[in-house]
Amino acid sequence: MKQIRTIDEINEKIKSGKVVVVTAEELIDLVEKDGIDKTAKKVDVVTTGTFGPMCSSGLFFNIGHTKPRIKISKAWLNGVEAYAGLAAVDLFIGASQLKEGDPENKVYPGEFKYGGGHV
Repeated sequence: MKQIRTIDEINEKIKSGKVVVVTAEELIDLVEKDGIDKTAKKVDVVTTGTFGPMCSSGLFFNIGHTKPRIKISKAWLNGVEAYAGLAAVDLFIGASQLKEGDPENKVYPGEFKYGGGHV
Protein backbone atom coordinates (compact mmCIF):
# COMPACT_ATOMS: atom_id res chain seq x y z
CA MET A 1 0.00 0.00 0.00
CA LYS A 2 1.44 3.36 -0.98
CA GLN A 3 1.48 6.36 1.33
CA ILE A 4 -1.86 8.14 1.15
CA ARG A 5 -0.98 11.30 3.11
CA THR A 6 2.04 12.83 4.81
CA ILE A 7 2.44 13.74 8.46
CA ASP A 8 2.32 17.42 7.45
CA GLU A 9 -1.03 16.84 5.73
CA ILE A 10 -2.40 15.09 8.81
CA ASN A 11 -1.15 17.93 11.03
CA GLU A 12 -2.97 20.43 8.81
CA LYS A 13 -6.19 18.41 9.15
CA ILE A 14 -5.72 18.41 12.92
CA LYS A 15 -5.26 22.20 12.98
CA SER A 16 -8.32 22.74 10.79
CA GLY A 17 -10.45 20.35 12.86
CA LYS A 18 -11.06 18.03 9.89
CA VAL A 19 -8.98 15.09 11.05
CA VAL A 20 -10.65 11.66 11.28
CA VAL A 21 -9.54 9.86 14.46
CA VAL A 22 -10.61 6.34 15.49
CA THR A 23 -9.57 3.90 18.17
CA ALA A 24 -7.83 0.64 17.29
CA GLU A 25 -11.07 -1.21 18.08
CA GLU A 26 -13.10 1.07 15.82
CA LEU A 27 -10.56 0.57 13.03
CA ILE A 28 -11.15 -3.19 13.06
CA ASP A 29 -14.88 -2.65 12.54
CA LEU A 30 -14.28 -0.13 9.73
CA VAL A 31 -11.90 -2.48 7.90
CA GLU A 32 -14.41 -5.34 8.17
CA LYS A 33 -17.17 -3.07 6.84
CA ASP A 34 -15.35 -1.01 4.19
CA GLY A 35 -12.10 -2.87 3.47
CA ILE A 36 -8.51 -1.79 4.00
CA ASP A 37 -8.14 0.61 1.06
CA LYS A 38 -11.33 2.61 1.70
CA THR A 39 -10.62 2.76 5.44
CA ALA A 40 -7.03 3.90 4.86
CA LYS A 41 -8.27 6.74 2.66
CA LYS A 42 -10.87 7.81 5.24
CA VAL A 43 -8.96 7.53 8.55
CA ASP A 44 -6.09 9.90 9.42
CA VAL A 45 -5.15 8.86 12.97
CA VAL A 46 -5.56 5.63 14.95
CA THR A 47 -5.24 5.86 18.72
CA THR A 48 -3.79 2.81 20.43
CA GLY A 49 -3.71 3.98 24.04
CA THR A 50 -5.40 1.89 26.65
CA PHE A 51 -6.03 2.00 30.34
CA GLY A 52 -3.71 -0.73 31.48
CA PRO A 53 -1.76 -0.17 34.68
CA MET A 54 1.72 -1.49 34.03
CA CYS A 55 4.16 -3.28 36.28
CA SER A 56 6.88 -1.06 37.75
CA SER A 57 4.61 1.99 37.50
CA GLY A 58 3.27 3.79 40.51
CA LEU A 59 3.15 6.98 42.49
CA PHE A 60 5.37 8.25 45.30
CA PHE A 61 3.81 10.94 47.40
CA ASN A 62 4.22 12.74 50.69
CA ILE A 63 1.10 13.42 52.74
CA GLY A 64 2.78 16.00 54.98
CA HIS A 65 3.44 15.92 58.70
CA THR A 66 0.71 16.29 61.26
CA LYS A 67 0.84 17.64 64.80
CA PRO A 68 1.78 15.60 66.65
CA ARG A 69 4.22 14.05 64.16
CA ILE A 70 3.48 10.54 62.93
CA LYS A 71 5.21 7.63 61.23
CA ILE A 72 2.93 5.75 58.85
CA SER A 73 3.48 2.01 59.16
CA LYS A 74 0.56 0.73 57.07
CA ALA A 75 -1.72 2.52 54.63
CA TRP A 76 -4.58 1.82 52.24
CA LEU A 77 -6.07 4.22 49.71
CA ASN A 78 -9.61 3.27 48.65
CA GLY A 79 -8.86 -0.25 49.86
CA VAL A 80 -5.60 -0.54 47.88
CA GLU A 81 -2.53 -1.12 50.02
CA ALA A 82 0.25 1.46 49.70
CA TYR A 83 3.85 0.84 50.79
CA ALA A 84 4.74 2.97 53.81
CA GLY A 85 8.33 1.89 54.54
CA LEU A 86 10.02 4.84 52.85
CA ALA A 87 9.93 7.74 55.28
CA ALA A 88 7.63 9.03 58.01
CA VAL A 89 4.84 10.31 55.77
CA ASP A 90 5.84 9.07 52.30
CA LEU A 91 3.83 6.42 50.48
CA PHE A 92 4.18 4.46 47.26
CA ILE A 93 1.15 2.97 45.55
CA GLY A 94 1.84 0.54 42.73
CA ALA A 95 -0.27 0.87 39.58
CA SER A 96 -0.88 -2.87 39.49
CA GLN A 97 -1.49 -3.32 43.25
CA LEU A 98 -4.98 -4.78 43.63
CA LYS A 99 -7.67 -3.80 46.12
CA GLU A 100 -8.07 -6.21 49.01
CA GLY A 101 -10.73 -8.78 48.12
CA ASP A 102 -10.27 -8.34 44.34
CA PRO A 103 -11.09 -11.60 42.50
CA GLU A 104 -7.53 -11.67 41.08
CA ASN A 105 -6.72 -15.07 39.56
CA LYS A 106 -9.28 -17.07 41.51
CA VAL A 107 -11.25 -17.80 38.34
CA TYR A 108 -9.52 -18.14 34.96
CA PRO A 109 -8.59 -15.94 33.14
CA GLY A 110 -8.70 -13.64 36.15
CA GLU A 111 -10.53 -10.48 37.05
CA PHE A 112 -8.69 -7.39 38.12
CA LYS A 113 -11.48 -4.97 38.95
CA TYR A 114 -9.79 -2.20 40.94
CA GLY A 115 -6.27 -1.28 41.92
CA GLY A 116 -3.59 1.34 42.25
CA GLY A 117 -3.98 2.57 38.69
CA HIS A 118 -7.58 3.47 39.45
CA VAL A 119 -6.71 5.34 42.65
